[in-house]
Amino acid sequence: MELHVSLDGDGDLTARIYRSLRDGVREGRLRPGDRLPPTRELARALGVSRGTVATAYERLTAEGFLDARVGAGTFVSDSAATGTRASSPPISRGLRPRPGWDHAPQPVTPLSSTRYDFRVGVPDIRLFPYDTWRRLLAAEWRPRRDPGYAEPAGHPGLRAAVARYVGYARSVRAEADDVVMTNGAQQAFNLVARVLVAPGDVVAVEEPGYPPARDVFEAHGARVVRVPVDGDGLVVSRLPRAARLVYVTPSHQFPLGVAMSLPRRRELLAWADAHDAAVLEDDYDSEYRFADRPLEPLHALDDGARVVYVGTFSKTLLPGLRLGYVVVPPSLRDAIRAARQLADGHGPVATQAALARFMDEGQLARHIRRTAKVYARRRSALLDGLGGALAPYLEAVPSAAGLHVCALLRSGDRRVAEAAADRARAAGVAVGTLSEYGTEPTGFALGYGAVEAADVPGGLELLAEALRAVIRR
Repeated sequence: MELHVSLDGDGDLTARIYRSLRDGVREGRLRPGDRLPPTRELARALGVSRGTVATAYERLTAEGFLDARVGAGTFVSDSAATGTRASSPPISRGLRPRPGWDHAPQPVTPLSSTRYDFRVGVPDIRLFPYDTWRRLLAAEWRPRRDPGYAEPAGHPGLRAAVARYVGYARSVRAEADDVVMTNGAQQAFNLVARVLVAPGDVVAVEEPGYPPARDVFEAHGARVVRVPVDGDGLVVSRLPRAARLVYVTPSHQFPLGVAMSLPRRRELLAWADAHDAAVLEDDYDSEYRFADRPLEPLHALDDGARVVYVGTFSKTLLPGLRLGYVVVPPSLRDAIRAARQLADGHGPVATQAALARFMDEGQLARHIRRTAKVYARRRSALLDGLGGALAPYLEAVPSAAGLHVCALLRSGDRRVAEAAADRARAAGVAVGTLSEYGTEPTGFALGYGAVEAADVPGGLELLAEALRAVIRR
């Protein structure tokens, strides 16, 4: 990679080269150990004499910025100062984002794993069939004759595989043309918002609910209205009449875990039809079901082409694959595809092709069956623990699917939950409170995707100790 050296400024050529390299070291652009080009090579690139560059190098070496090693070259000194970086311009003088982005949520920093990992939405990456995936991906990386660019909707074979999969596993009626592959569910939310939501439009979301989806709608300028959830799911009677879009997680409400009842599902679809609204159905982890028969998704009950169905492989496979999909009504196909084209062109071709083969070979179904047994043991251990040492403090919310369970604090004191969570985290327990997702109710969201069944009792005992300590104060 060619080193950029500026010749702008005052002084002779030697002084300009010296100053450019010195500033690069001071500002950290040239780091200790970096090798500089030979004097002859840099002189040729700059169009100056070799002696001019050599003189600049000699001065920088004498001042301790560079080390000249006989037979090896010239390197940035290990003792070179890097703490004098040029200061950034004051924020008040820089560019300003448009309203709505000046207080945008900050990017999520991935948390390091721990033995007692009860984080929500985290599958066990150790269960992923890496050898099989490596074989399939390697086959797709063989030289091809195609130009390298692909359809914005995604790999045709993968879209067909997804259509078959959601039809078989979730009774979703879809053809390959109805499916658009996305970089996870989050991009699907963004695409739907781009084509359906204008600034000022009302979007209804669940309360408590999934913050990243809510943030997408707010970033598009929507007026987001939070609608309460009860034991039957979203309370349809509380929906604002002006809502253009309703975002719901009916199969496994996030974060409470309740399933939207069949009467409530029908009520929501009737409401959407009467108010000319769209329904965005996020079916994020219903592949894992441990009790009861699954209710039909909203999409399967929809006769008015009102439902946009979103799914993801982040929970069943790996979050790092960034593979999701959206099933759209025919009236939205062209718009969603155009939005995907504008967003990033298309997704990773080889990865999508490998996933298509993974599904066609039956590997996905096999993987889900195998991991479901593992997660069922962890879920049982978690429910047993909630009925033991934690029973005086917490009450589990009935839930039949997914990779987490919610436990409500019997006292309802939000300060107790947050203080206990802080104590538990200090003791090595990764746990979150329901206050991260809404103002009510109070309690904890306990994931079992990333914690071993044998470690569940120990982690819950530490949480119980934290609760006892906080309550005794």
